[in-house]
Amino acid sequence: MKNYLIGIALCSLMACQTTEQQETLDVDKALSYCAGQVERALSAMADSTDGYDYTMEPRNILAGDTIWNCRRASADEWCSGFWPGVLWMTYEFTKDDSLRKVAEGYTESLNFLAENPAYDHDLGFLVINSFLKGYKATGNEQYKQIALSAADTLATLFNPIVGTILSWPRHVRDYGGHNTIMDNMINLELLFWAAQNGGSQYLRDMAIKHAETTMKNHFRSDGSCYHVAVYDTLDGHFIKGVTHQGFSDDSMWSRGQSWAIYGYTMVYRFTKDQRFLDHAQRVTDIYLKRLKETSDDMVPIWDMDDPRGKEAPKDASAACVVASALLELQQYVDEGKGKTYLEAAQNMLCDLSTDRYQSRDKNVSFLMHSTGHHPAGSEIDASIIYADYYYLEALLRLKQLQQ
Repeated sequence: MKNYLIGIALCSLMACQTTEQQETLDVDKALSYCAGQVERALSAMADSTDGYDYTMEPRNILAGDTIWNCRRASADEWCSGFWPGVLWMTYEFTKDDSLRKVAEGYTESLNFLAENPAYDHDLGFLVINSFLKGYKATGNEQYKQIALSAADTLATLFNPIVGTILSWPRHVRDYGGHNTIMDNMINLELLFWAAQNGGSQYLRDMAIKHAETTMKNHFRSDGSCYHVAVYDTLDGHFIKGVTHQGFSDDSMWSRGQSWAIYGYTMVYRFTKDQRFLDHAQRVTDIYLKRLKETSDDMVPIWDMDDPRGKEAPKDASAACVVASALLELQQYVDEGKGKTYLEAAQNMLCDLSTDRYQSRDKNVSFLMHSTGHHPAGSEIDASIIYADYYYLEALLRLKQLQQ
């Protein structure tokens, strides 16, 4: 990549203006910033003699650190696919062949996913973000075949009695039944994609059934969601909704709600079923309402029912997921609602692109101030790889809309 991008990465990016007019963002400058940060990260990760250890994938940068903490790529490290996805999206913007080579290395370190049994539902995250992004960028037939194989593997976790994919096989006893988490909605994309690209149509049926069952049981009357839905393993009836990473069983965990927004928008893309579009709007509208009530900007606190209110830690990752989702959702709804969603997404990206959230010269990530697993005291007020992934995806979606 070109060294001049480093300079861009550290300079002011914003074309946001605090006027009566809608704030706007210079998307190309924001994308150049991201490309510069990627170059800085790769420089820090490269070994002077052996190049890159492609088996070590970035996960987080904690307070006081400047470079990525990496974890070995494995089926139980759910974030392993995000860094390859960041590289593929950066390549989409820069068309730099050296970056493509590095993206291939980090992606192909995950080839084992096509051969092993499913560890849990996160197989979708691992493959969608790496192999599907790589297949889109290159047309590499090997990537397609790995993704198709992974979709069949993910399908082994589907329980037809319950009507959903089992999220955490290791936690069935802990929760007292078949557990499905809201994050699982994102993984349905792998099943839908596979059914459209040579896989069994049963994969599509399975994804639709999962979305229907989740829509029926996973949401409260106001449209907010539980993190975990627990079902009886024998007859499939819904037992309870609880949290794992939120403040309480009845709270609105911000990233969980963001998964719902993104997930149902994606399901509508593949099905064009009005029920899913209506539900996507329902879960979005309660998120935007609560965001206005609980946050001083367009980036939510980690859980909108944290009693500390605006003093609670932020979760930039949730804002990134929602911004990316709204840039798609706004295309499917009526003109008035579409304008509301588009403006919300633009304002989210505008806030995220200020010095309050961008890491700039503080570390090599794109963004600061995400929250991973607050109840466990893990990754609080950190830079986290999936925040960067969805931030970059949202910027590219906005650029495409502006063309």
